[in-house]
Amino acid sequence: MISKEIKIELASGLEARPAAMLVQVASQYESSIYVESGEKRVNAKSIMGMMTLGLAEGETVRVTADGEDEKDAIDGIEKYLGNH
Repeated sequence: MISKEIKIELASGLEARPAAMLVQVASQYESSIYVESGEKRVNAKSIMGMMTLGLAEGETVRVTADGEDEKDAIDGIEKYLGNH
C-alpha cells in the first residue's frame, strides 16, 4: 500500500464532470484507491463518494492505493489531478 499527497490543479476543482473523469481514471486500475480530505475517506472509483468531497482547486488530498498496480494508479491520478 502506498499513499501520496496530491494538490488539485484542475481549474474547476472536482465538480461533477472532473469527478466523473477521476472515477474513470481510477477505474482503469485493479488496486483499491481511496481519496482522503480532512476526516472524509472515499473510494476513488465511486462517483457518489467523490462528489461528497466537494474539492476545489488548490486543495490537497491524500490518495492511497493498494494492489498490484498501486504505483501506476497513484501516478495516473496525480497526472490527472495535477492537470499535466
